[in-house]
Amino acid sequence: MNSVTNILLVGVGGQGILLASEILAESVMLAGFDVKKSEIHGMSQRGGSVVSHVRYGREVFSPTVPEGEGDILFGFELLETARYLPLMKPEGKVIANDLKIQPSAVLSGQLSYPDNLPELIRSRVPDFLLVDGQKLALQAGNPRAANTVLLGAVSKGLDIPQECWFAALEKMVPAKALEINRKAFRMGREL
Repeated sequence: MNSVTNILLVGVGGQGILLASEILAESVMLAGFDVKKSEIHGMSQRGGSVVSHVRYGREVFSPTVPEGEGDILFGFELLETARYLPLMKPEGKVIANDLKIQPSAVLSGQLSYPDNLPELIRSRVPDFLLVDGQKLALQAGNPRAANTVLLGAVSKGLDIPQECWFAALEKMVPAKALEINRKAFRMGREL
């Protein structure tokens, strides 16, 4: 049987989602898997929604995660994490950054930001880890490394050797930010 692991990375523009999905894809390729990746980033430069699908296994034919088949939802922002729950298996895993970014409808007063998102997420997918990515990234040396903290937390649940992760980081992250990102990754992995 050809088992495929389905991972979704979701958030808003500017959070490093596309870089994280590149590092994830590179890591699984270095571990010897077939990997397919797809991205949607419409108004991402204006704080809009960004989603990246990463699927890997012995052989993968499609880059998009089918509804109800997501194994891991890797959320960079809480409302975006909740928005993509329908793509998840009930027995899937959600790792989300404890961050709220107000969408334009909330900023304009048309809607209010939901208060109970962690509880809502946990009620739909009980295997849920809420991470204070900004705090840990700041401890690592740069608040922009929150994406790497979250990547480290996700890596713990995947059967990918740590050396593949570090090789992918070295390939994808600029040299001047590499050591901070290594530290951020380790901090996330230790959660």
